[in-house]
Amino acid sequence: MASLSDIITSRVRVKLLELFFSNINELYHVRGIAREIKEEINAVRLGLEKLEKAGVIKKEMRGNRVYYWPRQDYPFFEDILSMVAKTTGIGAKIIENRRKIGNVNWVMFSERFVKRERRLKEDEVDILVVGDIVLPELASLIRYEEASRNMEINYTVMSREEFEFRKKRRDPFLLGILSSSRIMIIGDQGGLVE
Repeated sequence: MASLSDIITSRVRVKLLELFFSNINELYHVRGIAREIKEEINAVRLGLEKLEKAGVIKKEMRGNRVYYWPRQDYPFFEDILSMVAKTTGIGAKIIENRRKIGNVNWVMFSERFVKRERRLKEDEVDILVVGDIVLPELASLIRYEEASRNMEINYTVMSREEFEFRKKRRDPFLLGILSSSRIMIIGDQGGLVE
């Protein structure tokens, strides 16, 4: 399976990026980070220093602790967010279990879902899956993620035929999904929206 370690040689920096970009709204301090990623504190400090110098993360002193979080103005923020969404959590599980899930054409996460932000509307879709899907397999992955996030995930599954039909008919529900910001987990955006 593809991993950030395929392109980033530092194991600690990979863990740091996965931690920061799995929950971008969280602030972390050094000791908490070391506990979370199970690495030596000096290696964590060195990794944080390199990521800060590169502009990937920010730091701020609060009381007697230094807190770190990802910079959303970093030029590759969205790219890292997309890579981490594919290598951690439910994104990684879907890719890893792709054959068990069925014949998957596209899997799209809403950007709000990836950023762990609240839905604007109750009927907003977190995950769109298109293909010939084995629903019980997908549902078990979704339930596992719901338990780890402690929230309900709103997902929609369509066959490719239903998806193409709805797209041609300019179905408002589908157009609402396609017009929102998204992170592609499987498949390409061009094929999804053209």
